[in-house]
Amino acid sequence: MENNRISGAEAVIRCLLAEGVDLVYGYPGGAIMPVYDELYKFQDELHHVLVRHEQGAIHAAQGFARATGKVGVAIATSGPGATNLVTGIADAQIDSTPIVCITGQVGRHLLGSDAFQETDIIGISTPITKWNFQITEASQIPEVIAKAFFIAKSGRPGPVLIDITKNAQFDLMDFSYKKCNSIRSYTPKPTLNLEKVKEAAALINQAKKPYIVFGQGIILGQAEAELKAFVEKSGIPAAWTILGLSALPTDHPLNVGMVGMHGNYGPNLLTNECDVLIALGMRFDDRVTGNLATYAKQAKVIHFEIDHAEIDKNVKTEVAVWADVKESLTALLPLIESKKHDAWHNEFKEKYKIEFDAVIKEELNPAKNGISMGETIEMINKYSNGDAIIVSDVGQHQMFACRYAKFNSTKSNVTSGGLGTMGFALPAAIGAKMGKPDREVVAIIGDGGFQMNIQELGTIFQTKVPVKIVVLNNEFLGMVRQWQELFFDSRYASTIMTNPNFIAIAEGYHIQAKKVTKREELEGAVAEMLASKDSYFLEVMIEKENNVFPMIPTGASVSEMRLS
Repeated sequence: MENNRISGAEAVIRCLLAEGVDLVYGYPGGAIMPVYDELYKFQDELHHVLVRHEQGAIHAAQGFARATGKVGVAIATSGPGATNLVTGIADAQIDSTPIVCITGQVGRHLLGSDAFQETDIIGISTPITKWNFQITEASQIPEVIAKAFFIAKSGRPGPVLIDITKNAQFDLMDFSYKKCNSIRSYTPKPTLNLEKVKEAAALINQAKKPYIVFGQGIILGQAEAELKAFVEKSGIPAAWTILGLSALPTDHPLNVGMVGMHGNYGPNLLTNECDVLIALGMRFDDRVTGNLATYAKQAKVIHFEIDHAEIDKNVKTEVAVWADVKESLTALLPLIESKKHDAWHNEFKEKYKIEFDAVIKEELNPAKNGISMGETIEMINKYSNGDAIIVSDVGQHQMFACRYAKFNSTKSNVTSGGLGTMGFALPAAIGAKMGKPDREVVAIIGDGGFQMNIQELGTIFQTKVPVKIVVLNNEFLGMVRQWQELFFDSRYASTIMTNPNFIAIAEGYHIQAKKVTKREELEGAVAEMLASKDSYFLEVMIEKENNVFPMIPTGASVSEMRLS
């Protein structure tokens, strides 16, 4: 790109365009106004979505990133604008979502003076970003933004925050842009150690009861085809973490279900009966392992992982393959013997039968009067055919969505995993739909989480993005209420919700809306929603004390999973 003298603010826009960005989410304010002035001039090339709250911007950018695999971009002003991004940044950090946040800041001469809307966002965000940097001179902008995109998307992805003082936005500079492909002392992709792959293959080939647990690393590493080939050649049963969901089609015969606190019965219990546990792109989160003192102690653990900090952090490994998972699985595949493991698979089938009879049968075909969350998800499956992107919020409905939703293709399950951020789904669904306009996007939200970012209905109204919103309303903070029922003698402290007229609110934003209170109304409403070409709001009144089972109580072993 030829050298030419432009303002720092224009340089920001030109840098974004050079990185292939054509969509950003944000909210203007004083300290970022020069950048917004340039956005106005470049609006034909760079589409800006005005959200109703900065938290909506960062969650929308996350939804975009998760659905597309690209870097999401959020823009905010200084002070409260920047601090309103913090929850989403923390969420992106723990869930490895590539985000670049650009915040305005007071002029360099005012830094440290407690000027109007000055906040030390660099200090605040340091623990929750992969990298951050404060720009105080216009000349720094191209190099820093190039580094930001490289760091956000390479290796184990994550959020990056760039804070730009107002003087740096106004000042003129000689502009040239060069994409960043390497940074000294930063090695995003480790060199594959083939000896470790051979060690892993030897253990896998000798195993009588091998077991795969795969996480989001498969999706982030674009290793879905390699996972499928490995599973099919080895004949090994494969289970997924919540963020790994959709990396392997849910109806694949070797896909045995979900691990974790509300996962499937067999995948949890049989963790403590396998002889080799193969962990692919997952981090042994406490919600997956339960009590670490009793987790898979009989098994030899093989961990395929790109982030060295995760290896041996929670679970000690027999073999650690520190590498890009696509590369390591490609190297592993020719070394693996073709097997069936039929007897071992039958153990999973037997456990599924127990879970089906004790939990699933009643959840999907309830005899009781109230509509269940599970049957609502099953009805959505019927009309989406497993082709929709499901964006879930946090709580019981999230667990039901992850347990019962069907997925045929990858990047179809978008949810807040590690941080568990209520209010995530509505803005994240906006980002997912804008990133994948050709796919149906359905947000599954509880009545509690919906109200945390309900204002983003305004963004849907203004942009006309055709998101489908399903609020499963049990008039409770359902997951907390379930714990109160099970562990606090049904003392429902501050979990009963007195809700507004959600239909009237949705219609106030000119969004078609319907409320379902009876089972016979459910199918027609779901069919109408998914047939609509526009945004649609569906409220389903759910059985008030509909619990999600099975469940591993906090601190318990995966072997102590409760069916009721």
